[in-house]
Order: sequence, then C-alpha cells, then structure tokens
Amino acid sequence: MKKRMTIVVVSIIITFCVACVPEKIEATSAVNPPAMTITPLLGSWILDLDGDVMLNPQTSGLKYDNGYLYSLSDASADISQVLRLHQISMKDSRVVNKFGPSVFSERVKRSCFFDYLVNKPDYEGLAPIAGEDGAWIFVTEDASRSEQLSETCQQQYAKTGSTAFPTLLVRLQLMDKKLEVTHVRPVQFPAAAEVGDFPNDGIEGLTFTKDKRLLLGLERDANKQPRVFEISVDDSFWQESGFAQVRDSQLLLPSFEQGNHPINGMDVFYPTSSSHGYLLAVARNDNELWIIDLAKQKPTKRIKLAFSAPSNMTQNTNEKVCEATHLMNNASIEGVTVVNDYVWMVNDPWKMNYRKNVVCPMDKYRYQKMAPLLFKIKIDDSWFD
Repeated sequence: MKKRMTIVVVSIIITFCVACVPEKIEATSAVNPPAMTITPLLGSWILDLDGDVMLNPQTSGLKYDNGYLYSLSDASADISQVLRLHQISMKDSRVVNKFGPSVFSERVKRSCFFDYLVNKPDYEGLAPIAGEDGAWIFVTEDASRSEQLSETCQQQYAKTGSTAFPTLLVRLQLMDKKLEVTHVRPVQFPAAAEVGDFPNDGIEGLTFTKDKRLLLGLERDANKQPRVFEISVDDSFWQESGFAQVRDSQLLLPSFEQGNHPINGMDVFYPTSSSHGYLLAVARNDNELWIIDLAKQKPTKRIKLAFSAPSNMTQNTNEKVCEATHLMNNASIEGVTVVNDYVWMVNDPWKMNYRKNVVCPMDKYRYQKMAPLLFKIKIDDSWFD
C-alpha cells in the first residue's frame, strides 16, 4: 500500500544496535487495549551488493529461512529491484545475494496471469514453504495499472469477492541463482466478508502456522477494518487452477471507528511447544506490533514502537544540528519475521513522506534513495500473559 499515515501514541522495550535512543515515554491510548510505554528501536541501514544503501527497493515483506533474511520488492520499486528476491545477512544488514528475475514454468505461461507476472507484479508479502527446500509463496496486491485479463479470463475469475483483478498466490522455487514461478492460484474472498474493491489496500501480511494454514493479512475491508484470512495449503493445493477460497480467521483484532490501521506484515510465534501460537503483526500507520492470540481467547496486545536511524556523521558534520541517531518522522514498517527470540522488521519507504526524516543534511542522500532499514525487538514473555 502506498500509503497513508495516522499519528497515534503509546507501548514497550529494546533496541537493535548499541547507540543512543530516546527514553521510554509514558503515554495513553484511546483504543483497546491501552499500551503504557513506547519502545524505542534503532535500525541499521541495509547495504546493497555494491556496499551502498539500497536504491528504492520498496521492501515489501520480510521472512527468515536457512540462516538469512529475505525480502522482495513491489511494483513501484526501482526497475533494478523489481522481480528480485533479496537475501540479507543478519550479522551486518548486507544484501549477499539477489535472485531473479523470474523464469516461468509452462503451467504458468498457459495461465491467465502470465502477462501480469512477467512484467511488474506488485508482490507485497512472502513466506517460505516448510518442508520444501527453496520453495516460497508470494502474494500480489495492486494490478490496477497493469493490462487487464482477457475477456475469457475475466469471466472465469470474475467472482473474486474483492478487486476486479484477483489477488494471486504465487509459488516460486529457488534453485541456485534461478527463481522459477512454478504455480499460481487466484484468491476468492467470501462475499459475506465485505472486503470491498480497493486495489491498493489488499493482502500484505503472509505467514504459515505449524499446521500449514496460510494466514493472509488484509490492510482494510469495506468498513476500514484490518482483517486476517486463512486457507489450508496441502500437497494438492498447487495442482488446482481455480480460486483458492480463503475464510475469515475470526481472530480477535482491534476495531477502529476512524482512520486507517492496516496490517502490513506478520509472522507466527509459539512460546511453548503446546501453544496454539500468536500472530505478530505490524500496524504500519500506528507504529505498533500487535500480539494476536491464535487460540482466540485473549485480546490483542498492542506494543507501541518508536523508530530511529543512525545518522551519517562525518568530521564536517555540525554537531549542533546532528546527533548520532535521529528519531524517524515516518518509518512505514511492512515486513516482519521471527528469528529465535527476536522479531525482525523492515520498512518500506513511503515516497510521499520519507524525506521528512531528514534531520542531518548528511542523511538526505539516504532518504532520497528511499533506502530501507532493519529493526529488531526482543520477544518479551509478558506479551503472552
């Protein structure tokens, strides 16, 4: 989603790297349940293969697999980033590999969606497929600026329950440096869910539970509420070409009377082996991490975050103007993944607002490049009380 901003206040703990960060700030919240403190997080600039910060990757989605973080780019990214899967080191926030652009199976080439996928698909979320080495599932969002489906395909896939051009679940297989799109399924939402027709407010969060349910986070429905849908992905899922019919997860999400409070990234965490698990979802406009009980017993906890970035300090930097770190005016977190006891996050620079983050003149270059950062927060047992 490109993008909206709502200013909110409030919630709890820890930083990314060692540096100065703001003290915790006491505050209140008007929406359930209230958060009590703001947790400051200091990010780390992601460095591309050339050692410079990344050029406008529009980092939509973040997941962990086999020792690395992975992110992808949406359709509004620089052309050098589109259709690439970025492999990122957690040790130093460096891109170590870029996979793509994609090649396509004959099955996908014969599908109604090949023309869209071969050009600039708006990939907005990703998840590794457990038990299938190198296999990924991506989800698309906005196809309103793309060539529309043929008349035959429009008739076949008309009943999406949402937008005219369906949301797509796309399976990709990573083999060495090759990224092959092997299968594609269009998504159908239940009519009773009242998802609405909002091409730029679709599915952005994507993650699997341990029982192979795929959870899909919707930014907003027709009533401006965030939603989570789900579908079981078994061995036969990709052998079908018809609609993948998702269902409402019925999770206990916060509800809002006004404003935009989208879910933009999410992952699952299990505090114990017997736990039903929790969905950890980021609400970008609110600078919040939501702790959502998958057992549907506890109300969602909302952890309020404040994001800071390292400044580009040099010998000529005016110390009266520039500090070693600066609080970001707009971070726009859009990717979340759990790695051991930490939640990692990546931001998706909002072109309209990203330059507002410039405090020190030396940082202007990074924000003009729409360069993203990584953040992390240690998981707190109290989140699951």
